Amino acid sequence: MKPSQPSARPAAGGRERAAAVRGTPAARPPQQRTPVDGPPPAVRRPPAPPAVVPAPCSPQDRDRLLAGTHHDPHGVLGAHPVDDGLVIRALRPHARSVTVVAEGLRAELHDDGDGLFSGRLPAPAGGAVPAYRLLVGYDGGTHDTEDAYRFLPALGDLDLHLIGEGRHEELWKALGAHPMTHQGVTGTRFTVWAPNALGVRVTGTFNFWDGTGFPMRSLGGTGVWELFVPAVGEGELYKFEITRPDGTRTLRADPMARRTECPPATASVITTSQYRWGDQEWLAGRGERPAHEAPFSVYEVHLASWRPGLTYRQLAEQLPAYVAELGFTHVELMPVAEHPFGGSWGYQVTGFYAPTARLGTPDDFRYLVDSLHRAGIGVIMDWVPAHFPRDAWALAEFDGRPLYEHPDPRRAAHPDWGTLEFDLGRREVRNFLVANAVYWCEEFHIDGLRVDAVASMLYLDYSREDGQWTPNERGGRENLDAVAFLQEMNATVYRRVPGVVTIAEESTAWDGVTRATHHVGPSGFGGLGFGLKWNMGWMHDSLQYMAHDPVHRAYHHDEITFSMVYAYSENYVLPISHDEVVHGKRSLVSKMPGDWWRQRADLRAYLGFMWAHPGKQLLFMGQEFAQGAEWSEAHGPDWWLLDPSYGAAADHRGVRELVGDLNAVYRRTPALWERDTSPDGFRWVLADGAADNVLAFLRFDAEGTPLLAVCNFSPVARDGYRVGVPEEVPAWAEVLNTDAERYGGGGVCGAGPLKPEPRPWHGHPASLCLTLPPLATVWLTPA
Repeated sequence: MKPSQPSARPAAGGRERAAAVRGTPAARPPQQRTPVDGPPPAVRRPPAPPAVVPAPCSPQDRDRLLAGTHHDPHGVLGAHPVDDGLVIRALRPHARSVTVVAEGLRAELHDDGDGLFSGRLPAPAGGAVPAYRLLVGYDGGTHDTEDAYRFLPALGDLDLHLIGEGRHEELWKALGAHPMTHQGVTGTRFTVWAPNALGVRVTGTFNFWDGTGFPMRSLGGTGVWELFVPAVGEGELYKFEITRPDGTRTLRADPMARRTECPPATASVITTSQYRWGDQEWLAGRGERPAHEAPFSVYEVHLASWRPGLTYRQLAEQLPAYVAELGFTHVELMPVAEHPFGGSWGYQVTGFYAPTARLGTPDDFRYLVDSLHRAGIGVIMDWVPAHFPRDAWALAEFDGRPLYEHPDPRRAAHPDWGTLEFDLGRREVRNFLVANAVYWCEEFHIDGLRVDAVASMLYLDYSREDGQWTPNERGGRENLDAVAFLQEMNATVYRRVPGVVTIAEESTAWDGVTRATHHVGPSGFGGLGFGLKWNMGWMHDSLQYMAHDPVHRAYHHDEITFSMVYAYSENYVLPISHDEVVHGKRSLVSKMPGDWWRQRADLRAYLGFMWAHPGKQLLFMGQEFAQGAEWSEAHGPDWWLLDPSYGAAADHRGVRELVGDLNAVYRRTPALWERDTSPDGFRWVLADGAADNVLAFLRFDAEGTPLLAVCNFSPVARDGYRVGVPEEVPAWAEVLNTDAERYGGGGVCGAGPLKPEPRPWHGHPASLCLTLPPLATVWLTPA
């Protein structure tokens, strides 16, 4: 038993007296006393602290560490076995002391000055470097921490090999900031591609934005720098401090950051996703039909201004229900990747891997996409690989030299937008963008990418005068690097993420935008591999036709019919996008001539024509209810126009009801979408009715079932207007009339099923005698 009084202890022997003199605790007596004539009890001495001998690094290493230009700080800092022991060095600016602590080891390192500490210790038992910790003393206390420089690289050789070859299709998993457990310790691995840098440090809230003690190591010839920092995790802010080739320093946001601060702040944020998806049923069914053979009507949305002030999660409570009520199959989100200037609408991106923090976290954005999917609505996202802004904290001359941009200033500067163009001939830059396309589809379940400004990528002379560009190796104006990039991007996305669609905003007649990449066209190039292409020609010509007063439309009839000359050259989307309702172009209804009644009637007739025309449909927010003002990102659509207390609300509600009915009939009528890309799905009935401002055509589904569309773009009602039809249809019924009273029209509608007469007309063996409402489109199907 333990004695309770000092007098209970045996008289101190020689060993105990010696221990007392040395200042070490005397040994406790054993639980059972030793016989008097037995040997004295064994006394265990605590180990003596090892003698610490300074082991400073070389002057060259010291200078490079302090200047932030060391490519291998792990080779100097941390623990390193030597012939006669173990050398440990640490770089801890502002520290008063650094003590190494391990099992059976406690040694205070020598202060070498300028935050450097070192010591040469006796060789550890077995020769292995112990799993030590550092006690770092500051004026305000002592910090117990792991040493970041005792860890092996946390990035694998295969990752580095794929990065070096520009073929890492999951690049976001290799580069950036990743919370993880490494060698049994939790922390964050930081990696960044900066091949021209003399040195890179990581800095953030976890080191009070002083990166001096956090230099990163260069991993071979890949240009990748890496550092595993223990005890740093979710929510911390960070940037990379890069020493440029000229010795100056620059502080940069992480190009691979998956979360950012809310602009105007520019730091990157460490993040991991905890989101659990609930859209498995949607994902399983979205690839049943290719997009060009499926119903595909799109509502284009600028999230920040659809209902200003709403977050991603608040939008998820309102947007899916609204879009579902209108019957659109998809939404298209204007760019959601992080961008510093809200007035760019997201088209000048600095954070290609981060949803904008203006509306919430990345998981909040996942929640919005998930909610749309669970409502049966697909999600298309605008994607901007053509250019990026020049902000000094982002991609421009990222490591002191042109890196993401082309090294030739003439190729790098975008002439229209004051931005920089990507160097698509550099394999690492192509990899950055190809992986980014995959990232949005895989990590956020995006169903399609609408690729912005493709034409500006495809042509070396885009918006450039003679002498401002250099022909390609074939002597032409085509940007061969851009062609190869777009082909690679499309092929990779379609291979990795079945069921998605890529859509090109391409405003020229480039051959084969939606042709397969392995099919070579007359130009000698393979197809670009897109699924769909915006039909900018249709948009321009048809809007120009509608802008004419009806009395003049007879002289411009070809503007409304010319699109059918090339309708099957690509797989088209018919876009009435944000670009058409800003910058003085006026809203869609305001483009129409005449008084308010005629403007609305023209708009309804135009929408009926648009939904019946071969191709998919896209309509920008606010146009579905005939907003009269141009769109403004500051206040969004004029929702007050739908308020019943507003006197003209019925006019706007009528147009919105028409859009809902257009989508409803469209979705249940395969003739309007099943053969969009086949000439067999369309037949003119009346293409040359210029004098009457009338056109009529048939659409057919895969089984030959027709829909008849008749458009009267004259303000005159036409009674007894004869239109040729196939003889095999015994009766026709009106399924949509844009002049219906509930849409705000005059109510000139057909009555009951119409039986064709055996009277040849317009090249058909039979004909219908119709009453055409003024400024209206009528759809008829077999009764």
